[in-house]
Amino acid sequence: MSEYRIASRYAKSLLELSVEQGKLEEVHTDMKLLSDLASENRDFVLMLKSPIVTHGKKLAILNDVFKGKVNELSLSIFSILTKKHREGYLPLIAKEFHHLYNVHKGIEEATVTTTFALDAKTKAEFEKVVKSITKKEVELTEVVDESLIGGFVLKIGDRQIDDSVSSRLRALKVDFLKNHYQKAY
Repeated sequence: MSEYRIASRYAKSLLELSVEQGKLEEVHTDMKLLSDLASENRDFVLMLKSPIVTHGKKLAILNDVFKGKVNELSLSIFSILTKKHREGYLPLIAKEFHHLYNVHKGIEEATVTTTFALDAKTKAEFEKVVKSITKKEVELTEVVDESLIGGFVLKIGDRQIDDSVSSRLRALKVDFLKNHYQKAY
């Protein structure tokens, strides 16, 4: 079974359980904490995936790091996953939980890629555009990619608005080659 399917199943179960117990917001905060830790600390992720570190040691580390900082439901999912030798999937489960949380709350996820970091005003304008398109609350993720040369690429679900200089140059090149070959023949 693929990593994504495994993570998705555990995240879905955790979401349903947290809704049932009325602890959705707390568990969501815990999963964001875990996800942030995993993205900032490569050693933490390597430890979770390591076949050398025993499962008991991994659980002890998870308890040391998170006990008193996260909800008991989150600690119990850490324990269950460790006992099932699935602790390596925790960062992916946390990420998928966040996605499912957004779906549950009706929040649209969008990504804007630019050549520079956005200021608060520009980010608010992008959020306003996405809100007007989707009629939903928005969680906007920023990505900086200097290969765009200029402009932006906005992804909303499966839609993409590409207003970058590099895409315009590609389109111009295709148009030029098309016209050149039509004249040649």
